[in-house]
Amino acid sequence: MSIKIYKDESANSIFIEDTNGSQFVNSLQASVPIDKVNITDLARQINIVTDADHTEFVDKDGVPYIGTSTDVCNTLNAIFQSSGTPTNETPQITSNLTINSVQGSIINYELTADYGVGYEWDLSNVGGLTTIEGNIRKLVGGASLPTGTYNIPVKAINYNGEDSKSITLNVGSPAFPNTKSVEFDNNDYLQANAGILQNVLGRTANGSGSSDAWSVSFWFKGGTATNNNQTILYFGNQTVASQGYIQMLFDGSANGKRLIFKYGSNSNNLTFTTPQNSLPPSVWTHVLISYDGGTTGVASGSVNNYYSRFKIFIDGSLSSTTNTNSNFGYSGSVIPQNFRIGRFNNGQSLRNNSRVDEISIWGSDVSSEISSIYNSGTPTDLSLLTSVPLHWWRMGDGDTFPFLFDTGSQGNCTFQMLNMTSANIVNDVP
Repeated sequence: MSIKIYKDESANSIFIEDTNGSQFVNSLQASVPIDKVNITDLARQINIVTDADHTEFVDKDGVPYIGTSTDVCNTLNAIFQSSGTPTNETPQITSNLTINSVQGSIINYELTADYGVGYEWDLSNVGGLTTIEGNIRKLVGGASLPTGTYNIPVKAINYNGEDSKSITLNVGSPAFPNTKSVEFDNNDYLQANAGILQNVLGRTANGSGSSDAWSVSFWFKGGTATNNNQTILYFGNQTVASQGYIQMLFDGSANGKRLIFKYGSNSNNLTFTTPQNSLPPSVWTHVLISYDGGTTGVASGSVNNYYSRFKIFIDGSLSSTTNTNSNFGYSGSVIPQNFRIGRFNNGQSLRNNSRVDEISIWGSDVSSEISSIYNSGTPTDLSLLTSVPLHWWRMGDGDTFPFLFDTGSQGNCTFQMLNMTSANIVNDVP
């Protein structure tokens, strides 16, 4: 049986491990009675090692101390004299008194103190945290702790006194992982069951108020194609000539590079166009479009009121728009026959490596929360917002080709990737 003895520099204390277990002690002295080695705890005046063969003593790495019993005794005493004190020094905790962690992470912390011999923790309010057997200075665990701030009383003790402190443990929210987006080329598109969103994006007649309100948020990176009608999102009737739909388009033309939003049918609609270069190609841009649920047509004298029902935000700021109409807006229903990303009813597809990320939909007007949603240009965990989206597609993160899963509060609307492969899920994000 070996006896491991070495100075722990971080604790300025002696670590000793034998058949009786392990401990940190100070105030030690080695002696050689009749060619055997004893180690005495001077503070308690007891032997903690008696009549051990000098070949049993090993260092931190398990390497035996060399020489005769006297040589080993002298080596040990040199180590003992460089730590702790047998007389008047009290412990002083030296480790950082703040631990910063995030929910789900394992905490690994070591309490250190000058002249510390014993250590005590009060872990009564931090479930899942525990010390390591044989080394009470080591604190591990805590992955299950909720976010918040915790105070952990601790003590370092020796024969001359103690040092009491309180460690502050801060458990924050984990960083939001966003590593994937979906790329679209020509005839690629996503399709989902539009009926699931009947009570969100759909309506049965002219807008009736807040019950018909909605908001749509997404990140978009336009490709290099110059087509002026590339559909980003489409919801509504298949018969677009006379029936209602929602369409959000990328105008990639030379004088465009902007967003076009249509509400209504081909013959009766409101159309909003953001300024030129407001959606620059090959640049990630955030878009939020909100509808307050009010009436949208078709009296000529009220068309400005109809326009006011909608707001478009580009990169967190309310965008100016050029507003046009066909027959002074649309007063009919929006029936859920199609819900697509990247394609209109029979064409107008996204092209040339256009990319979409983090699509989310609310059944209310959340334009007042645009600052939190845009988050200064970094996608964020929308489940932590005051208004949690009903539907939210991460566009690759946590998905399995060919399905993109809904992670919103309802979580019941899955997109299928059509004319695409797993390679359309790319490592390019805002």
